Amino acid sequence: MTEKDDTNPDDISIFRQEMADVQRLRHDRVHHRGSRPPPRPLQTLQEQREVLRDMMSDYHDPAELETGEELSFARPGVPRNTLRRLRRGQFSVEMELDLHGMTVATAREALAHFLQEAREHHCGCLRVIHGKGRGSRGGQPILKVKVNHWLRQRDEVLAFSTARAIDGGTGAIYVLVKRR
Repeated sequence: MTEKDDTNPDDISIFRQEMADVQRLRHDRVHHRGSRPPPRPLQTLQEQREVLRDMMSDYHDPAELETGEELSFARPGVPRNTLRRLRRGQFSVEMELDLHGMTVATAREALAHFLQEAREHHCGCLRVIHGKGRGSRGGQPILKVKVNHWLRQRDEVLAFSTARAIDGGTGAIYVLVKRR
C-alpha cells in the first residue's frame, strides 16, 4: 500500500519562493569561535589532596619529645656519616618551608605539598622551620612533635636533623630527601 500524497502544488511553489534567497551551507556543523577553558580534573585533585592528608597521620606520643630536644632520624641504610654531615649543616639547603603560625591541619598539608614540590624540582636538602613552641599553650612545641612524626612516615625522607643555631636551632630541621 502506498500513502496518498497530500502535497498541494501551490504549497511547493510558495516554499520555493520563500527559499529562493537561501544559500546552502558548505558544512553541516557550526564551530564556536570562543575557546573552552581547559578541563579541570576536579575528582583527581580532590583525591590527591586526600592522599596527601592521609599520608601523615596525627598520632604521636607526647613522651616522645620534650621541649628543646634535638631531632635526629635516619632510615636504615643511610650512612652514619651522612646524618653527621646533615647535622653539621654541610649540605646545601635547596628549599625552605616556614610553618610558624599555622594550624596543625594547615601545616600537615603545607609539608606534604612542600615535599612533593621538592621531589618535582629534584631537591635533596630542605629546611623546615617548625618553631620552638613558645607561642603554644603550655609552651610545648606542637608542630615540632607533629613534623617529627610526619616525616618519619614519608618514604622519600632519608634523614632529618635539628638545624644549626644559625639556621634556627631547635626550631628548625634539615631534611634529606630522595631525588627523583
